[in-house]
Amino acid sequence: MTQFGSGWAWLIIGADGKLKVTKTPNGANPISTGEGQPILGVDVWEHAYYLDFRNVRPNYLDNFLNKLVNWEVVADLMGKGGLASGQSA
Repeated sequence: MTQFGSGWAWLIIGADGKLKVTKTPNGANPISTGEGQPILGVDVWEHAYYLDFRNVRPNYLDNFLNKLVNWEVVADLMGKGGLASGQSA
C-alpha cells in the first residue's frame, strides 16, 4: 500500500464494472470521489494500528486481510455491485 500518511485503502467495483484497488486520503471514500462502489475498506491511518503493530503497516495489513476480513461478506458485496451511499454491510 502506497498511501502516504492518513487515508484508506479500498477494494471497489469501478464505474466500468471492474474490480479495482484504490486509495483515498484522509476521510474521503470511493463514493465521494466518484471512483466506484466499495466492497472492502481498510483504515491505514497510523492510529488504526500503532498500538499493536507500531509503525509496521505491512504487518497490520497482513493481519487485517488474513484474520479479520469476512471474505464471504466481501464476495456477497461484490455480487451485489458494492455498497451504495448510506448503506452498510
